[in-house]
Amino acid sequence: AALSPHRFSVAPMMDWTDRHDRYFLRLISRRARLYTEMVTTGALLHGDAARFLAFDPAERPVALQLGGCDPAALADCARLAEDWGYDENARFGACLMAEPELVARCVAAMGAATRLPVTVKCRIGIDEQDDEAAFRRFVDVVADAGGAQTFIVHARKAWLQGLSPKENREVPPLRYELVHRLKQARPELTVVLNGGLCDLDAAAAQLAHVDGVMLGRAAYQNPWLLAEVDRRFFGAQTPPPRREAVLAEMKAYMAREAARGVPAKA
Repeated sequence: AALSPHRFSVAPMMDWTDRHDRYFLRLISRRARLYTEMVTTGALLHGDAARFLAFDPAERPVALQLGGCDPAALADCARLAEDWGYDENARFGACLMAEPELVARCVAAMGAATRLPVTVKCRIGIDEQDDEAAFRRFVDVVADAGGAQTFIVHARKAWLQGLSPKENREVPPLRYELVHRLKQARPELTVVLNGGLCDLDAAAAQLAHVDGVMLGRAAYQNPWLLAEVDRRFFGAQTPPPRREAVLAEMKAYMAREAARGVPAKA
């Protein structure tokens, strides 16, 4: 069977996965799927869209991570993503887990507006929700009514009351088994597990249960771990890049970008 393009991806991270970081990561791995930082629909439709959407073709495959809750606005942004050459639209936002019908309408609107696949990134629940029942209902509604076929699941609850975004990435306990059981119950869906994966061994072990894995901070803080991704996760025969070659190419890229007046913090 063909390997899922979601078999290994690097999570969208605010202030971290900008276009320069993605170019750097792509020099290390040709196959890992990369994501933009989250961009709100308002920023794209009423701000400087080029600033948020510009990327180097070398970054592909790359997905645009959108934040918003208005189906029409998300559809407009999905069209923009297709026009700019993105490979995927991703729809994120823990606060909407209590409103699966709204998320389904958003996904359906995006799907109708573009040929690009639309993925959904979610938690296993929020606040006082009954973990598994609410999580499964969310997926069922968004998949069956919205047409979503790929779910990237951060295997923690999000506590919207009382925890900061940083604490929400670390404090709620990981519940990998809920994500595994989702894949068993809905084998036709592409299920990607995110949260707490610190190295390639831990990530590879999850592929016995799900279609793909997404690493966040571990990939940012130790980007060289991506050097083995193409071989271990995608069966590539080519040897990993040499550090010296990556550094030389990144230096040349930075000089090109600076000459064009592109800020170092994209």
